[in-house]
Amino acid sequence: MIRLSQAISKVIVDEYGQQEFLKRLSDPLWFQAFGCVLGFDWHSSGVTTVVTGVLKQALKANSHGISIAGGKGKRSTTTKNDIPKLAEKYYNLSSIKINDLLYASRMAAKIDNAAIQDGYSLYHHVIFFDQHGDWAIIQQGMSRINRMARRYHWISDNMRSFILEPHAGIICDHKSSNVLNMTSIDSTDKQRVCVDLATGNTDNLRSSVSKVSSVLASRRGDTLDR
Repeated sequence: MIRLSQAISKVIVDEYGQQEFLKRLSDPLWFQAFGCVLGFDWHSSGVTTVVTGVLKQALKANSHGISIAGGKGKRSTTTKNDIPKLAEKYYNLSSIKINDLLYASRMAAKIDNAAIQDGYSLYHHVIFFDQHGDWAIIQQGMSRINRMARRYHWISDNMRSFILEPHAGIICDHKSSNVLNMTSIDSTDKQRVCVDLATGNTDNLRSSVSKVSSVLASRRGDTLDR
């Protein structure tokens, strides 16, 4: 798998450039098909960890011009240290571009853990980047309820905002009927309300919560915290 992925990646980079390879990685269906071509033909959460793990060994900065940081579990937390080391060692990126990569990695994780309230907790995070500072991020979360995985894809190419429709794609076998997507263009009013609540007077917030609790208690004979 390592040798095959190394060869396929090299052909794509040589023919179309690093940005095109990053763009293809950000396509959930292309990524899934890529895993099948490499020999991992079981459509499960393992595709994400196996393919990114293989690419981490296959991609070489001197031949592909692309590096990868992060991984599964504890490896995902090393991204903040891996990015500066790889960026300085192989590409001599400026501090501004390195900070942009760190910011992208951090924000993508925060968005998919908090702003996308779908019940899937992240346990896998990797970022691919090239000598120009272009990047692609692949993350995966697991639901404790249905024990299924959901994969999130990001790409720096033409991304206007981290908080407004930022994803290149999200894929999962299960489609939830009750999800709060705070990055949706339909959630801009909700975003403003959240900012107002977070920056406003805490006494007003307590008063509002108390009123809601009283209304719910009167309707159901129960309290909000139960």
